[in-house]
Amino acid sequence: MLKDNHGRKISYMRLAVTDRCNLRCFYCMPEDGLNWLSRAELMTYEEMLRSCSLLVKMGIEKIRITGGEPFVRKDIMHLLTAISRLDGLKELGLTTNGVLTAPYVPELKKIGVRSINLSLDTLDANRFFTITRRDEFASVMTALDAMLSHDMEVKINAVVMDGKNIQDIIPLVELAKELPVSVRFIEEMPFNGYGHVYDGLHWDYLRILDEIKSKYPQIKKLDDPAYSTSYNYQVPGHKGTIGIIAAYSRTFCGSCNRIRITPQGGLKTCLYDDGVLNLKDLMRAGASDEVLEDALLTAFSHRPADGWEAERARVAKTGIHESMATIGG
Repeated sequence: MLKDNHGRKISYMRLAVTDRCNLRCFYCMPEDGLNWLSRAELMTYEEMLRSCSLLVKMGIEKIRITGGEPFVRKDIMHLLTAISRLDGLKELGLTTNGVLTAPYVPELKKIGVRSINLSLDTLDANRFFTITRRDEFASVMTALDAMLSHDMEVKINAVVMDGKNIQDIIPLVELAKELPVSVRFIEEMPFNGYGHVYDGLHWDYLRILDEIKSKYPQIKKLDDPAYSTSYNYQVPGHKGTIGIIAAYSRTFCGSCNRIRITPQGGLKTCLYDDGVLNLKDLMRAGASDEVLEDALLTAFSHRPADGWEAERARVAKTGIHESMATIGG
């Protein structure tokens, strides 16, 4: 079993396969996009598969593929299929914005992907366009229908943003009335160095819960699964559930079991850290699996206690000016 220097199990990896995205959400990037990584800067699929294979042998049990938007990278299904076949991997998941996803759903189901996180901040087509700067709401809803028709576990991730989509909180809760989905509200995080000034958290997890209770005072707390990042609830009579993720408040750091690998091969043992080593660079320098494993174990043995410690170290060094698209959000 993999453990860090604080005794926390490490069993979950998020692998970002690209920094590119086909939406332009205002809180993530400017309308004309970012300075995209060149092909040479990205890990190849072979390097990604080698990283996944090694980490699964070391104790990683769950891998979630993220971006950017995974489906903008050519031939992504080849990588997903190869990862799904790794001996010892218990679960393969995916995070997507849904724009290109619908045609892939049958194949995703076939290779064993059971869980998909769908990013969706609003159920209003006009607000969707305002937030994402793209007219793709219908495509996302088509993808949602495809996922549910193939009996996939769907988690809808909505970032709660003051003055932008507060009016969507209750409609999103109501989406779980008739659909077997988990709607998860996420505190906004300060990764907004590209055209959006972050001026502090106005809607923390407690205020989000109070807003939901104003319409559904009967909402009940559920038992949270091990390593859950969300506080989970259900409105009696609703098919789906509600989750609230204290991503900025960072109340779940004490049980965090996840690591991240960025598209360029950077290992992040905390979302808020500055990256602790680069697997791509090591592999291209000829490192053996033994050398890679030693480097990983060393990184895990210096993991920050929580996101606040990681952020303090990062701000002291570079400040926080990344887009979530470049670190697997």
